[in-house]
Amino acid sequence: MTSNLPRPAERRGLRLWPVGTVLTLTFTIAMAVAAAVFFAGWFVLGAQGLQHEHQLTAKTLFDLVKLAFGVVAGAGALVALVVAYRRQRVDEDGALRDGTRLHTERFTTAVSQLGEESAAVRLGGVHALAGLADDAPTRDLRQTCIDVLCAYLRLPYAAEADLPPGDTGARHAYLALREVRHTVIRLIRDHLRLTPEHPHSWQGHGFDFTGVVFDGGDFSGAVFSGGTVDFGGAAFSGGTVNFRAAVFSGATVDFGAARFSDGTVGFSGAVFSGGTVGFGSAEFSGASAYSGTSVSFGRARFSGATVDFGAARFSGGRVYFGSAVFSGGTVNFGAARLSGSSVSFAGAEFSGAAVTFHAARFSGDTVTFGGAVFSGGTVNFRGADGSAPMGLVPSARRPLPVGLRLPQAWSPPTI
Repeated sequence: MTSNLPRPAERRGLRLWPVGTVLTLTFTIAMAVAAAVFFAGWFVLGAQGLQHEHQLTAKTLFDLVKLAFGVVAGAGALVALVVAYRRQRVDEDGALRDGTRLHTERFTTAVSQLGEESAAVRLGGVHALAGLADDAPTRDLRQTCIDVLCAYLRLPYAAEADLPPGDTGARHAYLALREVRHTVIRLIRDHLRLTPEHPHSWQGHGFDFTGVVFDGGDFSGAVFSGGTVDFGGAAFSGGTVNFRAAVFSGATVDFGAARFSDGTVGFSGAVFSGGTVGFGSAEFSGASAYSGTSVSFGRARFSGATVDFGAARFSGGRVYFGSAVFSGGTVNFGAARLSGSSVSFAGAEFSGAAVTFHAARFSGDTVTFGGAVFSGGTVNFRGADGSAPMGLVPSARRPLPVGLRLPQAWSPPTI
């Protein structure tokens, strides 16, 4: 694999001003401060002038000598301070260089392990990279380690269904590779669970999962609170990928054009409270509305984030928003196509968010809002096309809930 090796040579060296310039500036500033203190004391004491002495006494001479020695000692102290500061800076820079050099050597070793045939050696390389990220002397070097782990997941990967039938060796190789990949995901999740104050937390870093094939993996409880996390074009095509109780509170997370075509993806209990989460042009497909993929947002809370399902296609499988709470932020289903999936908002609560289905297209009777509660915010279906979802339009005897906006063709009949 192509590694993104850190290149210390590109790092700029320590820049220090010439010592003569520094000493001149230091003495100038010291004299300016001393003069300011003297005149401030003169003003505060209200002195009117100096007492003139016509004869130099021994006491006055002794005071002048002490003043001279004090000036010399002060100058020497300033020189020592400047020299000590410069030495400290040089020592710190040298320590950083040594740490970076050691990091680079360990990094090279860990990356080379990822290319080994043995799954055990590759697992060792994965753990070594994660530990190296924790020990990285700079944030950029930590990001480099994270980038390599994400790049490993982006390498070509054949799904289990594509294996030659009856080929035991190929299956064993597949299972070994899957174990390494799932270990990478687990390590990323574990570090995203740590609080931002923890020295080993990876919150705020970028994660590039574009085009990654996920046939399982656990992101449950991960906190996406900063940086950019890109699942664009990723394929969730088997196994169970779990985002249960994940928190999206400040990062930019993109599932745009992702394909949910098989297996189970769970966002149950996830919290969308800030940042931007995009599912634009994502495809939720399967053999039928009741087989194939299953994506659950059950009991998820949308309380402040901008979540975008614009132009997403729900053409198979099951997508569940049951008991989800939309209490703030913006959720966009504009131009979505709901034509074959079983999409359920049963028991969902719309209490404060701005939710729009503008230009969405509904076909079939597989979308339901049975038991949904509309108690605030705005849920706008105006401009939507097709038949009304089940359980959405109240009967003629019941008023339209506050905040619910329906196309004219869906409006409840009047008595």
